[in-house]
Amino acid sequence: MNTPPDAPTADAPATDVHSERRSRLMTQLGEDSAAVIVSSPERNRSNDTYYDYRPSSDLWYLTGFEEPHSVAVLLPGHEEHPYVLFLRDRDHAKEVWDGERVGVERAKEHLGADAAYSIDQLDEYLPKLIAGRERLVYSLGKDETMDRRVIKAVKNAQFLTRRRRPTPETITEPAGFLHELRLVKSAAEIEALKHAVRISGLGHIRGMEHTRPGLTEYQIQAEIEYVFKKHGAKSPGYPSIVGTGVNACVLHYIENRATLKEGDLLLVDAGAEVGYYTGDITRTWPVSGEFSGYQREVYDLVLRAQMDVIRMVRPGEKWKSLHETAVRTITEGLIDLGLIDTSLDEAIEEKLFRPYFMHGTGHWLGIDVHDVGTYAVDGKSRVLEPGMAFTIEPGVYFHPDTEAEFPEHFKGIGVRIEDDVLVTEDGCEVLSDNVPKEPEAIEELVGSKL
Repeated sequence: MNTPPDAPTADAPATDVHSERRSRLMTQLGEDSAAVIVSSPERNRSNDTYYDYRPSSDLWYLTGFEEPHSVAVLLPGHEEHPYVLFLRDRDHAKEVWDGERVGVERAKEHLGADAAYSIDQLDEYLPKLIAGRERLVYSLGKDETMDRRVIKAVKNAQFLTRRRRPTPETITEPAGFLHELRLVKSAAEIEALKHAVRISGLGHIRGMEHTRPGLTEYQIQAEIEYVFKKHGAKSPGYPSIVGTGVNACVLHYIENRATLKEGDLLLVDAGAEVGYYTGDITRTWPVSGEFSGYQREVYDLVLRAQMDVIRMVRPGEKWKSLHETAVRTITEGLIDLGLIDTSLDEAIEEKLFRPYFMHGTGHWLGIDVHDVGTYAVDGKSRVLEPGMAFTIEPGVYFHPDTEAEFPEHFKGIGVRIEDDVLVTEDGCEVLSDNVPKEPEAIEELVGSKL
């Protein structure tokens, strides 16, 4: 199981970490609200087989529960049961095939629930639980079947109270409350994230060590993901990107079927998910073990841009300033390479860098690889705080199909360098610094274990 140390199983009770998270959320919601947090559905792969199940990030964050077909209801201020959990009943015949379930009888002991009911009783009990609450906190639009059940429960709650007590008159997206909590990581979360990033880094190192011309992208992917599994990851945190040659210029390339050729670059964007926290690292290295002159020029530019951004990260810095710095450094470098023929300020204003650097400079990182949290507050760029974790990943790409004109020797060069950083009290910590990115160190590693 992909179970972190603080997650409950059928044999181990829940710890205080999830209880503390629920308490913080309920304090923010207030006693006029009820929150309904729903599990992710199971997804069919083919015929009677399913994709490996991964719980809803929000539900797991609040409960530590990993099973499908479950709903958590939070009732701030309720004297008897502020935390109610609906889940599957025990079923010996099904458990023989699919594995053990916690079951209703053990939910209080193992999951910390104040009350627990069968998921089959949701339609019966949910109206009673939310009756008397003015606001329902629920994420509409993700599950049409559940949306209908929740809306029906609101109508039934109104009938039960006959309007003598408040009933939910508004349905509010939980992101404004819950996702703000998830944005700033606790000490335990930081340790979990560091662990996932370290394992991710070990995978990249093995990928470099086992690279040589003639192998395939999927063989490098296998080397990397072997390390993930070996160190406790159930899976990558997202489909691994392993792109050689022009494939490195496709931002979300995941086919990973091409053959590595001497003289090409290999771009790898991969991270291990361990205990539901994921790393997200990108490195670019030469298949033959040595950067060519033009490859090195592009690589040095991207590395310079990334280091310029990393040096900025500290509490109080604006999020948008990070991207602005990356854009300025890369645009200046493109001018120096003769690819843009205008002034720096004009090139930035007219976005002449976009054919070569078309994505953002980073994103939040945590339970989701593109973790929750807004990048602006009240129309203004978010200000960084200690405990925020995110990626820094500038890139420069020369895709042959772009409208931009550039010399033939740049064709097919794609470079991205991505690290995971944590905002600290007086700056930042680069969590993925176990993976070399200086070009000489990379050249020394590539193919060293063959």
